[in-house]
Amino acid sequence: SYNVERTLFSSRGITMKAVRFVALIAGLLLSVQAFASQFVINHQFGQTAPTQADVLVVFAHQGQPVTVAGWSAEAQQLLNDALQANEFTGKHGERVDVLAPAGVAAKRIIVVGLGEADQLTRVKAELAGANLVGVLPQERAVTLVTTAVNDANAVAAIAHGLDLKNYRFDNYKSQAKARQQVTYQWHVADSAAVQQHYADYVAIAKGVFLARDITNLPGGDGYPQAIAEMAAKALKPYGIKVTILKPNQVRKAGMGALYGVSQGSEHKAYLLAAQWEGSKDQPIALVGKGNTFDTGGYNLKTSSASIVRMQTDKAGGAAVLGSVMALAAQKAPVNVVAVVPLSHNLISGTALLPGDVVTAGDGTTIEVANTDAEGRLILADGIWYARDKFKPRAIADIATLTGSKVGALGNVYAAVFSEQDDILASMKQAGEATQELVWELPLGPYPGIISSNLADIKNTGSPGAQAGAIFLQ
Repeated sequence: SYNVERTLFSSRGITMKAVRFVALIAGLLLSVQAFASQFVINHQFGQTAPTQADVLVVFAHQGQPVTVAGWSAEAQQLLNDALQANEFTGKHGERVDVLAPAGVAAKRIIVVGLGEADQLTRVKAELAGANLVGVLPQERAVTLVTTAVNDANAVAAIAHGLDLKNYRFDNYKSQAKARQQVTYQWHVADSAAVQQHYADYVAIAKGVFLARDITNLPGGDGYPQAIAEMAAKALKPYGIKVTILKPNQVRKAGMGALYGVSQGSEHKAYLLAAQWEGSKDQPIALVGKGNTFDTGGYNLKTSSASIVRMQTDKAGGAAVLGSVMALAAQKAPVNVVAVVPLSHNLISGTALLPGDVVTAGDGTTIEVANTDAEGRLILADGIWYARDKFKPRAIADIATLTGSKVGALGNVYAAVFSEQDDILASMKQAGEATQELVWELPLGPYPGIISSNLADIKNTGSPGAQAGAIFLQ
């Protein structure tokens, strides 16, 4: 979970339709795992009762007797007696492991509680699947029985939870444990419906894995050029149009705020745009912060616990790229573009100094009052590029923008800024549904919050989170 601050803007003001979201380089000095390697489970959904399994996983709702198709009444009773002895009630998160009754074509039975049937949300279903990772054997025949679950989407979400929990980032382990492919048989009520929902979840998982791989990549290997090429290689097979601006193109385009953040590094600024044109509608633009490593510049981060995690400063960019991949993999009928300004905020004799002035793509001059407030500098040019090149009907930016947000809301909620009540309501509803919670912070009025005596505006102000949002507004 990342401290993400979302700011929603459009080319005419702040009006944005909520869009949720929800890798491999050759020729560079790294080798990022292919997305296919993350899918270690082959899920096979069918409507035929299992005939033989080493392990049988039975999902049960709270307050309902546990039944398994094809079992004798005596075997059913023995299982329910064992569950009663273990005080199993079917509450979400409960799990009981028992030996199979005599005459059953299985050796071990795992019964998993899903809670009350009318309260089984997508998140709860995903957690039920995720909690089985590490419990199920790798070299045994496993069958999962969900015939008691009448919601095909919930069944698919259980499988999705298994997939997500199996993610690994072990590229730098000298003796990484081999990923073993396994096949799970599923006994479901409606196999066609479950398979259809699961296909959508596979697309989401691909986007999630891309976002995780990009975010986890250390700053020394995951510099702007590397991330741009890595993302392009991952996205193009899905029919996504990828545009990469190199450092000289960034500078020639007048994006001095983006270029300035990286000028102290040997790895200069890039800009990546990835468009899935699933419709001819005016596009929605998602602009994600792609600061590939953040030392803070001359306003150096002095906490070792903080700076060691600064490869995650590109999580916003990773999220918008993953979102576009997921939509493209679903062949969603939407026109959406991800724009990711990529920077490398280091210190050297050519780095920005506190008090320097840069000129953004729209011509605004900016006093760099703090070199560690670099996210808003690169996002400013990313937003300008999205507006200028794609003429979107709405723009949203997502970023690990400022520690001030953490001081205000902690780590559970992401801050969201918008002046549109309907959008805020949609964002909150989506956040509740996925447990990726958001909370509105005000945009003002805060007169003079980013005023500068030296330039048009400065990149700092108080309160800090609002200053960042108003700067981008």
